[in-house]
Amino acid sequence: MATVTVRNILATAAVALTLSSCIRDRIPQGADLQPGDRLPDFSVIMSDGTSFSSADLDGKVSLIMFFHTGCPDCQAELPVVQQIHEEFGLQIAICCISREEGPETVRTYWLENGLTLPYSAQEDRSVYSLFAGMGVPRVYVSGRDRVIYSVYDDSPIATPDQLEADIRACL
Repeated sequence: MATVTVRNILATAAVALTLSSCIRDRIPQGADLQPGDRLPDFSVIMSDGTSFSSADLDGKVSLIMFFHTGCPDCQAELPVVQQIHEEFGLQIAICCISREEGPETVRTYWLENGLTLPYSAQEDRSVYSLFAGMGVPRVYVSGRDRVIYSVYDDSPIATPDQLEADIRACL
């Protein structure tokens, strides 16, 4: 009877750990950018077919978010970033980049959730690994000089007030 109880406890603990975290990797593979670091050079193709690169951020305040639509924390963070997009409009550059998720999946999620944020669907980690080694969501707010002002992940996710304050500090 004691063996069954120990197994049940271990199984319950494993499920709780899985449900309490978002998409995490066991071994970090990539950068670990922090406030004060400069945004790396990158280039992506956006959902509308236009190109978006780090050079486009020169002289602009920016918000870059890495996400996966299956991640509960990303699902909670995307509406927050949508709210920031609606509030600041063209005053800042916003780019949402999927991690290991194709265009059809992201497009479907955007339509189902009424999102209008600009996004780039990336089926690999080539751009993501320039910024982070593990975990989504990841939100980076940077100043006009492309220096990172703040970084948010799933512990905890950024609130609208935090992002608004960070952006206003950079404007």
